[in-house]
Amino acid sequence: MKIGADRPLVLIAGPCVIESRAACLSLAGRLAEWTARCRIPFIFKASYDKANRTSLSSFRGPGLERGLEILAEVRQRYDVPVLTDVHSVAEVERVAAVVDVLQIPAFLCRQTDLIVAAGASGRVVNVKKGQFMAPWDIVHVVEKIESTGNRQILLTERGVSFGYNNLVADMRSLLIMRETGYPVIFDATHSVQRPGGLGMRSGGDARWAPALARAAVATGCDGVFLETHPRPVRAKSDAANALPTALLDSLWRQLRAIDAVVRSPGGKR
Repeated sequence: MKIGADRPLVLIAGPCVIESRAACLSLAGRLAEWTARCRIPFIFKASYDKANRTSLSSFRGPGLERGLEILAEVRQRYDVPVLTDVHSVAEVERVAAVVDVLQIPAFLCRQTDLIVAAGASGRVVNVKKGQFMAPWDIVHVVEKIESTGNRQILLTERGVSFGYNNLVADMRSLLIMRETGYPVIFDATHSVQRPGGLGMRSGGDARWAPALARAAVATGCDGVFLETHPRPVRAKSDAANALPTALLDSLWRQLRAIDAVVRSPGGKR
C-alpha cells in the first residue's frame, strides 16, 4: 500500500482496544469486506494494551502475548495491514514481527529511545502528535526516526489541549506537518475526546467527528483514522468518541467526494 502524494485516501480504523478475540475478528472481517468491496485502502487498528488509561481500574486489553496472537490472526485471515501501539522499547521487536505499522502514542511522542527503536525495526512508524506539541515541532520526532535510516513515516494529528479536559483540532497543523515531506493522517475520533472528562475515564462527543473528518479531507490529508465499534455505548475504551460501524459507509462516501474535489485541477491538495 502506498500512502500520500496523489494516491487514494487511506482509512485506518478499528476498535480502541481488543476486547476479545471474537469481537476483534468480527469487526475486522466486517471492515475488510466493506473496504475491499468499495476499494478503500484500509489498515486495521487495535491495541493489545491501553497503557495510558485514566484509571488503574480501566480495561486495558488482553496484553502483549494474547493480543499479538489475535492481531496476527486478523492479518492472516483477512489479508489486511495491521497497526497497533507500542509503549516500550522492550515491546518493539516482538510487535514488529507481527504487525505492519508501529504506532507511537501521543503521550510518548517525545520518548527518544522508543521512537528510535520503532524506526530501527524497519516497519512503518505512525506518530501520534502529542496534545501538548506544536505541529512544527514534529520535525524533531521525524529526525529521530530518520536517524535509523527508516523513511516509512506517517504523522497523525489528533487534536491539541484546549484548557482542561478538552481538545481542539487546528487544521493548519495538517499542512504544517506535511512540510516534512511525509503523509499526514487525521484522527477524527480522538480529536473529539475529552481527556479525563468523566473523572475516572475520558469522555468525548462522537457527533462532531464526521464534521472534523470532512474538514480535514477538505484541508488536504492523506488518510483518516477512526475508532469504530458496532455498539459504541458498550465499548470498553473510548466509548464516547467512537463511531458506530454502520455509519462508516455513508461518511466515507462524503470523504471520498470531498477528496475528489480537493484533487481536482482547481484544488490545492
